[in-house]
Amino acid sequence: MFDLYLGNKNYSSWSLRPWLLLKHFGIPFTEHMVSVAGRDYNPALKPIAGNARVPCLHEDGFQIWDSIAIAETLAERWPQMWPADARARARARSISAEMHSGFAKLRTAMPMNLKLKLKGKPATPEVQRDIDRIVEIWEEARSRFATGDGPYLFGDFSVADAMYAPIVWRLHIYNVALPPVAAAYRDTLLAHPAMQEWYADALKESEAHAHYDQLAEEYGGPR
Repeated sequence: MFDLYLGNKNYSSWSLRPWLLLKHFGIPFTEHMVSVAGRDYNPALKPIAGNARVPCLHEDGFQIWDSIAIAETLAERWPQMWPADARARARARSISAEMHSGFAKLRTAMPMNLKLKLKGKPATPEVQRDIDRIVEIWEEARSRFATGDGPYLFGDFSVADAMYAPIVWRLHIYNVALPPVAAAYRDTLLAHPAMQEWYADALKESEAHAHYDQLAEEYGGPR
């Protein structure tokens, strides 16, 4: 039996990834929400996660933390979470790891806050480099590795899509213009039923954090 400990759906981009994987592949689990107030180590979370952060997946009490470790653990039992072709699978792992460890400028400039929908503003050169790299990744995956009629990065939904889901929300929230292939992929993932379920849950939350909410003014206010 799986239990997933996750942060507020409005703010917690890391928590979205394993939640979306579990939902897409129809794996039963019970979710438990904790506050993500603050960005630093939180000793109050130590009893539920060895690294004192969420997300953390429990299987009969055994803890698996960090979104990419959770994904790999699940994929050992549900191998369809990665592309079947060896080279596509290797590329999916590469871009998932890149997402996990990179794009710090974009993350800092555009924190996840699903209650915002902003006019946007020109990106700094550092943030634009992150955006350009994401577009490059999406376009290569769609043109070189996507198989069949599936609309996701590698055709069928995979761990890579779950890893990029929070960035999809960020680009949408902050009204970042994208070229056609990347825009089509963004819209596909936004329309995913589980993404819409997460969004609906986020809008119902009452907890607010000023650090995230104040960015509405910096990005031109609501659309």
